[in-house]
Amino acid sequence: MVGGRTINVLNVAEKPSVAKAVASILSRNQGLRTRDGRSRYNKIFEFNYSINGQPCHMLVTSVTGHLMELEFEDRFRKWHSCDPADLYHVPVRKFVPEDKLGIKRTLEEEARRCQWLVLWLDCDREGENIAFEVIEVCTAVNADLTIRRAHFSALIDSEIHEAVQHLVEPNKWFSDAVDARQEIDLRIGASFTRFQTMLLRDAFVIDLATDDRNIVLSYGPCQFPTLGFIVERYWEVQAHEPEEFWTINCSHKSDEGISTFSWMRGHLFDYTCAIIIYEMCVQEPTATVTKVRQQEKLKYPPHPLNTIELEKRASRYFRMSSEHTMKVAEDLYQAGFISYPRTETDCFSQRTDLHAIVQEQQRHPVWGSYAQRLLDTGTGLWRNPSNGGHDDKAHPPIHPTMLFSGETRFSQDHHRLYELVVRHFLACVSQPAVGAETNVEIDIAGELFSASGRVILAKNYLDVYRFESWGSSMIPAYVFGQQFIPTSLTLDSGVTRPPPLLSEADLLSCMDKEGIGTDATMHDHIKKLLDRFYATKDSNTRFSPTNLGEALVMGYDDMGYQLWKPYLRAVMERDMKAVSEGTMRKAEVLTTSLQQMKACFLDARLNKVKLFGAMAVFFERSNQSGGDEQHAHGDFVRRCGHCQESDMMLRRNRDGNFMVGCLGFPQCRNAIWLPGSISEAVVTTNICNTCTPGPVYLIQFKFRQLEIPPNYNANHLGCIGGCDEILRQLIEICGTGSRMPGGESSVPCSTCGAPCILRTANTANNSGRKFYSCQSQNCNFFVWEDNLNNGTGGRSVRSARMNVSASDTSRSRVRGRGGRGGPHAATATFVSATGDPVSGRRCFVCGDPSHFANVCPNRGS
Repeated sequence: MVGGRTINVLNVAEKPSVAKAVASILSRNQGLRTRDGRSRYNKIFEFNYSINGQPCHMLVTSVTGHLMELEFEDRFRKWHSCDPADLYHVPVRKFVPEDKLGIKRTLEEEARRCQWLVLWLDCDREGENIAFEVIEVCTAVNADLTIRRAHFSALIDSEIHEAVQHLVEPNKWFSDAVDARQEIDLRIGASFTRFQTMLLRDAFVIDLATDDRNIVLSYGPCQFPTLGFIVERYWEVQAHEPEEFWTINCSHKSDEGISTFSWMRGHLFDYTCAIIIYEMCVQEPTATVTKVRQQEKLKYPPHPLNTIELEKRASRYFRMSSEHTMKVAEDLYQAGFISYPRTETDCFSQRTDLHAIVQEQQRHPVWGSYAQRLLDTGTGLWRNPSNGGHDDKAHPPIHPTMLFSGETRFSQDHHRLYELVVRHFLACVSQPAVGAETNVEIDIAGELFSASGRVILAKNYLDVYRFESWGSSMIPAYVFGQQFIPTSLTLDSGVTRPPPLLSEADLLSCMDKEGIGTDATMHDHIKKLLDRFYATKDSNTRFSPTNLGEALVMGYDDMGYQLWKPYLRAVMERDMKAVSEGTMRKAEVLTTSLQQMKACFLDARLNKVKLFGAMAVFFERSNQSGGDEQHAHGDFVRRCGHCQESDMMLRRNRDGNFMVGCLGFPQCRNAIWLPGSISEAVVTTNICNTCTPGPVYLIQFKFRQLEIPPNYNANHLGCIGGCDEILRQLIEICGTGSRMPGGESSVPCSTCGAPCILRTANTANNSGRKFYSCQSQNCNFFVWEDNLNNGTGGRSVRSARMNVSASDTSRSRVRGRGGRGGPHAATATFVSATGDPVSGRRCFVCGDPSHFANVCPNRGS
């Protein structure tokens, strides 16, 4: 690059603090000017600089994390807008949300007058994805921008100046991997979350520390396997049955001290066997030394520090949560005290100047003297760090970058975490601790026992790494063939103990081992479990599932579908890593993962009764309506021919009547009102061969025989697509809507047409037998319920909540329940399911146009 005219360079960092640090370092605070952008928090810093000899006018600003969000198109964002199964394929869009529009306008305005765009986002997959969001906004207003990427791992002078002089191309593979993860997580999470919430929230009394109407039973592809680890360990603890065992303990006291020998069988669960062996030892108690082994033992320092190990050790040493650890580490990084804290790498490259990092710590009042010893070649304390076997090719292991001492603006946790990072780094460039270990084996009546002792010869890295210890214990000297009588020989009992609940460090290890989440996201998944009340964490950082968390896992486990196991997600994580490495395409991963998870979703929905059963173990049933997902969505019948976007679903309205309606309501009001005489309706797997566009699934209807003409069958496999003449006739003959007073079972009186309520007899001959009788004093109508059943071959009328409303009445028949002599009978108008007038239709019993047959006063029993 050759110097010439000055060019304008727009530099974009991931956070305002990073933008300020980059600008301060590059400008050396000389000629640095600051002005406001369109967002009050994202300042713009200006100064002059030279990149490889090219004079540049630098403008440095920032975003605040992701600039864009991924969401479903607006018409699918409402929970009742579509079948959750459709969320696996409906359109999604990436857009700048309202609260980021100020940042977007700043980028657009500055990009228009710049020739270069240099991206200073965090150097990981997520940062690369944000970089491409910035690229999209800037190139939309200036397609001629030259785009470059700065790679850095610490906000220190040498790293930043090195990065800007060695700019590279942004990595599209990294960004594609994040795009794939975002879309997979959105589709899977939204579909299962809507399904679970609408199925269970109103069906059970879920007592959480929140408004139960706002409870969201969320499902996350990483969140649920993480919950699965917790539940599985909890079940192991609960299932543990203590079992008594027996062991033989031996001790020997001499002038040099006491040795405790352990039985090399460990223990026995059979008391008879244990007592027989013990009595043999008591009868022949002489111990003979059969082996004396002395050897040098080394205790090696830890591998260089990566993110997961930092979180685990902070939890173990300080009981800090992984989420809090990452927040504190981010603060230290942005202040320039440690390197980038999100890294999988646990090995240093040969390019890293490890001695320079140690030199920076020589002035520290606590461990400075140890750093000096490390650098003194005469001590022999230095050792090149071991290789942990992981390298993300983006960042080095976490290490200190600047001396941190006496900083008053930081909390105790900041000081403790910085101390951990420094001591860990100094330990990993130190020699291992050296000890001399002695192992002695003895024979008593053919039973072998062993004892060991250790003497530490050189502590080395343990001098600085105070978080680990290596105890020493002296035992008396023994020689091969030596014999002695034990001081004590006892048969002791004990009981087996369950494994402990998972600690946060254990949980992170499980997630890391099974590939659930990444180093940058694991702490978020754990936090969500706590936020959603799926799990709790005690003062010892050990996790237990809540009733809600256990019930959900139990429900999916009963299905035989291991949605709570890590295997499915681990495969997705491997595929997304392959995208980041360029060995798989984003579209390929999306297709494979979403097809697999949609099949899981459909299977889970078919087996939703398992979720109900599991929830019923822990929670009381609610008396609220709508507990079943079918009340919210129903079963798919066909695609809506009106809006061409949403599905038509069979469901009941609030009065208990069946209808087929569009999920696009209220934007789309397409609905088919079915006959009010239907008692049952179930969508089948049969498809209509006539109606198009298909598929149109046939519905199995069951009608109340008393409410349809005698020549119609009570069971009918019908189609709502328009080809079914029988269904059309029954809609026009019987009308739609309610027929009964709310919540009561009744039949119409054959004399006056009034509803006859179901009653129970208490006479001696018919005690408990149910009957219908007219409430009017002028009628003598009476019929036993079982006679009705025998006469019609149908079922008794079920108790259901079918309240008559004004709108239902006007839609299904002439307003009011007027008889034949009603004043408006001559002008009565009937409407069909589509709302069109029906002409020439009369009551099939008496021929009167003022009512339908189901309320005909002349109808016989």
